[in-house]
Amino acid sequence: MKAFSDFISWLDGQVWGIPMIVLLFGTHLFLTARTGFIQRKLGTAIKLSFTKDPDAPGDVSQFQALTTALASTIGTGNIIGVGTAIFIGGPGAVLWCWLTGVFGIATKYSESLIAVKYRVQSADGRMQGGAMYALERGLNMKWLGILFAFFATFASFGIGNATQINAIAEVIENNINFIPTPRLGIGIIFGIITAVVILGGIKSIATVCEKLVPFMAVFYVLGCIIILGMNHDTLIPAIKTICTLAFKPGAVAGGLVGQGIMMAARYGIARGLFSNESGLGSAPLVASAAQTRNPVRQALVSATGTFWDTVVVCLMTGLVLVTTIMRDNGIDMSTIENGGQMTTAAFSQIPVLGPIILVIGIICFAYSTILGWSYYGERCAEYLFGKKALLPYKLLYIAVIVIAPVVALDLVWNIADILNAFMAIPNLVAVLALSGTIAKDTKYYLANLDEVDTTEIPVVDK
Repeated sequence: MKAFSDFISWLDGQVWGIPMIVLLFGTHLFLTARTGFIQRKLGTAIKLSFTKDPDAPGDVSQFQALTTALASTIGTGNIIGVGTAIFIGGPGAVLWCWLTGVFGIATKYSESLIAVKYRVQSADGRMQGGAMYALERGLNMKWLGILFAFFATFASFGIGNATQINAIAEVIENNINFIPTPRLGIGIIFGIITAVVILGGIKSIATVCEKLVPFMAVFYVLGCIIILGMNHDTLIPAIKTICTLAFKPGAVAGGLVGQGIMMAARYGIARGLFSNESGLGSAPLVASAAQTRNPVRQALVSATGTFWDTVVVCLMTGLVLVTTIMRDNGIDMSTIENGGQMTTAAFSQIPVLGPIILVIGIICFAYSTILGWSYYGERCAEYLFGKKALLPYKLLYIAVIVIAPVVALDLVWNIADILNAFMAIPNLVAVLALSGTIAKDTKYYLANLDEVDTTEIPVVDK
């Protein structure tokens, strides 16, 4: 078993090594150019996020589709993951993480555009789309669509479920000990809550997410702003440190060490990619269910997800961690063994407010990820096995929530990471091969944003 675990750990390091990071970040840069720097339309995109289009085909509003996608992307990676990037890559990793978000907006836009463009409708009226349909209908590569759906289905149980509920159990056990709750009990409670939500389908999931996601994001960002106000004396030095150590090695106050451009870029970009999932093909699965009059409108809305997730939330976490460590002599970096410990130590230095923000943030972020990924896995399972797979998938998903808090998950986490990488490959084939179509539709609909796409949506019966 140890040999297998060691092999999986090695494989994880290989698939998420420099080649994959270069491929994803390179795709971000290529699609930024191909779309004519679509990031310039961010203001329009944010406005569209709050614009309802009830007469357009779709199952949920554009805002509900966005918040459901954000539910899956705003997770523990936005807190612990950023801490890990800083711990290994130094403060400069924050800048590279941020740049990944800025350029990743173009990839999130592109993959969502083709998801809506090539979506289909089930016999009972539900919208279905994503990389598998773009590959099947846009490129005649159904076999590659099947591979994407296979990897995404199994990834949902790991990265979207087991690892998240385990993080919830960990934070409750370590921080809410005045209410002793066994880990299995935590799993049962969250399993029941999740069952009530996901058994109701996308409309039920979207209804919960459109309320939960804005609350948790605003709560966390406001908390971070308050902490940054308390750390105002180190804010400017921290920003200078982040920008400087992104390109060269060095050490600063608090024991923070910059490892140079290679380490800062590698871990900053990697955590940014993990955080916003631009290029993975996950968010388009729900974007395709949105009520939208043309593909570009929803693509713009979906693109804001990367902005909120990485450009805003990850940056806030990075600034809080760096300013707190530089300001507070109570943190001894030599005694800290990983990014999670560093994050906990930094937030705990803030009286009362810091631990509360950390605990509530991790619980809300992790649970929202469970909800978002349940829909992703459901859509992919249906693509593979038809409608009959929906209920078994949901029941298995709930069972994992119940069991995972009492299981050691190092192996599960590594396998989930590998499956995420395998998801990305077919999705990147789709966006790169269809980049001409993306560029053409972008140019046309940006000039005619209110125009209704009258292309018939095919009906499939599985």
